[in-house]
Amino acid sequence: MLVLPGGFSYGDALGVGRLLAADMRWLFQEELARFVEASKPVIGICNGFQALVKSGWLPGPPGEARATLTRNASNRFECRWVWLDPHPESVCVFTRGLTERIYCPVAHGEGRFVPRDDAALADLRAHGQIAVTYTTSDGIAPEYPANPNGSTADIAGVCNAQGTVFGLMPHPEDHIFPEQHPRYTRGERGNLGLTLFSQGLQYAARL
Repeated sequence: MLVLPGGFSYGDALGVGRLLAADMRWLFQEELARFVEASKPVIGICNGFQALVKSGWLPGPPGEARATLTRNASNRFECRWVWLDPHPESVCVFTRGLTERIYCPVAHGEGRFVPRDDAALADLRAHGQIAVTYTTSDGIAPEYPANPNGSTADIAGVCNAQGTVFGLMPHPEDHIFPEQHPRYTRGERGNLGLTLFSQGLQYAARL
């Protein structure tokens, strides 16, 4: 499994994920293409998601810009915990079969997912490429700050048409142990982001 982590690649000096995306296009395109064509799982988190979008791998196909990630609607850096709802209709191998909501933090200034147009959004829905959306603890349609960046249709993460390349703005790796829950000392548990990685690894083990 290939993991593109969060952080600030190249300091994001020329825009979030753009230089890493350029590396992916010009230095590693053939290797990445072989990896993806072999149906091996790829996950991009935060800056990794931005790079996958800017390089055209998400939502795909490569070379066709069907969406972008742009500045948060609040026009400020958002650092908070959010709820994610895995979509049961999604083809994403990282979310397939998941029914429990995920609770994990976001930390970004440019995480608002915007499809190219209404047709692109409809296409994502029709092909099951919307993998996770922002929600609330009780599963109702979110407003700010539950949708921290103003993403269209509350989209938090998408996958390619094959379901093997997945990207999301929140950080599931920051909630893989119960002790990472912000209210762990008050007895709150569950909704780990670990499930996304477990699903990806289980899929990879079957290849």
